[in-house]
Amino acid sequence: MSTMTVPAQTDDVTEPAVPGLGSALRAECIKLFSVRSTWWTLGATVVLGAGLTVVLCAANAEWLASDSADESPGSFITWGMMIAQICAVVIGSLCVTSEYGTRMIQTTFAAVPSRGRVMLAKSVLVGGLMFVLGTVTALIGYVGGNHFLDAHGVGMPLEGDVLRSMYGSGLFLAGIALLSVAFGFLVRHTAGTITIVLAVVLILGNMVMMVPGAFGEWLGKLMPGNAGQAVATPVPFNPDLLAAWPGFAVFLIEVAATLFLAWVMLRRRDA
Repeated sequence: MSTMTVPAQTDDVTEPAVPGLGSALRAECIKLFSVRSTWWTLGATVVLGAGLTVVLCAANAEWLASDSADESPGSFITWGMMIAQICAVVIGSLCVTSEYGTRMIQTTFAAVPSRGRVMLAKSVLVGGLMFVLGTVTALIGYVGGNHFLDAHGVGMPLEGDVLRSMYGSGLFLAGIALLSVAFGFLVRHTAGTITIVLAVVLILGNMVMMVPGAFGEWLGKLMPGNAGQAVATPVPFNPDLLAAWPGFAVFLIEVAATLFLAWVMLRRRDA
């Protein structure tokens, strides 16, 4: 008579692999670059950042070379980057809020249970993208705008503060995009996130300067948009702002604090 053999049972159960940061980053790249709005926004960044710089330099080159000029050519050589920051706000916001709008964020958190890792992947992607794009855009604007400045004898060599403003423009756009990522996780709504960030960076930064006294003066200096933008221009239009690197340090602290708050709330709230 044959004997039935029962397979030995084992307690070893293979746990599914938890996606690492590299996998999360690849997934975020696919999601970000697979929609047309991303490409339109990136294109608008170059057009606004470089195009407006060239137009402003061409329109003001003759005046800047005259004795009546009361501004430095350095104030115009990255002028378009002040408008390009709007595109950085849009990219940072859409990277987060588009998933909340379609409820795909639940699938993302199911695939990558570590919410902090998802937030880090989005931040690395958006920050790195805007740094590279911002620097390249500033360089394109410099080459085009400086052509007209050179023609009137007020061109600026690519060194010192001018060189710093090129990669400084990339740093500033990266910081703005990261601020938008943070508010995206806090607000979870595209229009709301874009409105709040633009209000904080562009509107409140100018309004607080109307507060009288030393308090209003320092409040204006410490606003994120005012503190961060000095690193993106060789000569700021407002000489009362913080110097380039001290201002950018303040800006980084404000961005980091907002990201930390967003991380805490992301862990505590339901998707």
